[in-house]
Amino acid sequence: MDVKEFRATLGGENPPDGLSVPLQALWWDGKGDWARAHELVDELETRDGMAVHAYLHRKEGAEGNADYWYQRAGKGFHRPALEDEWIALVEGLAG
Repeated sequence: MDVKEFRATLGGENPPDGLSVPLQALWWDGKGDWARAHELVDELETRDGMAVHAYLHRKEGAEGNADYWYQRAGKGFHRPALEDEWIALVEGLAG
């Protein structure tokens, strides 16, 4: 599934079946439900989960917390614009 297809699913009430937990979190974030997205990855100890967790804290404005999770994720998903980071995460996780 590419980003365009992923975005098309945001009109639904629930994420499509078969999405990983980090992608489900990005789906809820894409629908504007930050709290639900964060709840999914809050204790997810996988690199992908921690990368999404970092993005969500950055979006929240908690830069120090975001930096901690970026470091734990060990990945360079960080992009200057939040929208670009969301896209990079979706592409990396859905592709």
